[in-house]
Amino acid sequence: MSTKDWLEKDYYKILGVSKSASSDEIKKAFRKIARANHPDQNPGDKAAEARFKEASEANAVLSDADKRKEYDEARSLFGGGFKFNRGAQPGGGGAGFEDLFRNASANAGGAGGLGDIFGGLFQGGGTTTSSRRTTQRGPRRGADVEGEAKISFEQAAEGATISLRTVSDEPCSACRGTGAKAGTLPRVCPTCEGSGMHTTQSGGVFSMSEPCVECLGRGLLVDDPCPVCEGSGRGKSSNTMQVRIPAGVQDGQRIRLKGKGAAGENGGASGDLYVLVHVAPHKLFGRSGTNLTLDVPVTFAEASLGAEIEIPTLNGPRVKLRIPASTPNGRTMRVRGKGVRKGDGTMGDLLVTIKVEVPEDLSEDAKAALKEYAAKAHEANPRIALFGG
Repeated sequence: MSTKDWLEKDYYKILGVSKSASSDEIKKAFRKIARANHPDQNPGDKAAEARFKEASEANAVLSDADKRKEYDEARSLFGGGFKFNRGAQPGGGGAGFEDLFRNASANAGGAGGLGDIFGGLFQGGGTTTSSRRTTQRGPRRGADVEGEAKISFEQAAEGATISLRTVSDEPCSACRGTGAKAGTLPRVCPTCEGSGMHTTQSGGVFSMSEPCVECLGRGLLVDDPCPVCEGSGRGKSSNTMQVRIPAGVQDGQRIRLKGKGAAGENGGASGDLYVLVHVAPHKLFGRSGTNLTLDVPVTFAEASLGAEIEIPTLNGPRVKLRIPASTPNGRTMRVRGKGVRKGDGTMGDLLVTIKVEVPEDLSEDAKAALKEYAAKAHEANPRIALFGG
């Protein structure tokens, strides 16, 4: 996501929390919205899908202490409602909003960061043109890219490598990022002398830097624009890459893959890839953290007398489970090492909940046997504690 989103979107309002909300309050609010608007629960509902994505984006920022701090500072700086004219006009070779504000924290002191725009503030106009040019034309980190992946329950538990198709903003392949038609070159902007910034001075004490209106902050002018990117120097490219989904990923979790985003400029580092994971439900098993859950039906006789039964595991052979005599309905038993793979390579457990089945039809002989059992068992009234006798 770009800093433009940070300036125009109120993530606190999206999650319905205050700006002083704790991390637990933010997590609780996101989970509530995610449960109500998850695409699997609302198939075909585009509005619910949009709310889910918007809430996921807000949670990704506010649940990260560093990102939240950066977000709060950016919105405080611009009053939470900053708008900027998108650059990249055909033939102008201009940089857009994202070029000016992308990755402000990662590019502190580098081109395109907030430091460029306010680098001359409180300096009394002491910054030279050459130093500004060096800053503007330096390395720039690539944009972050977002994608979504739907995986099976088994893949989420064990981890998997999947193919993911992404669309990223990279230098135009036709002009190699110059914005100029093949065989031509852009020229240095005469207004800002290639710095991309215009500095105005107020009273000799304060100076304010802003993007050059002639080249829109790029520092270069294109007289004969590239017909593919229309002079922007940027082009959309579609890529298919192999992505490793770690074991134990949860439904709705957002995974960051460092350096898998758009390529940087002028030797800058690549951006990151953020993958929103959707996990399909399983017909038998459920999840509780790194443990799997399973409901197993048993007969009244097995629960009363005890038994040894076979139960399935997620990705392995069946295992035997001993049911102790007099096992009540709803008791949970633990099978160690048959759950979800953890980050350290060890396995969680399988939590088996016993469900005692009451027969719907009894033969006359079975009824007679139960009556005889009731007469001989001399069982105490189980409702004494409720009704006093």
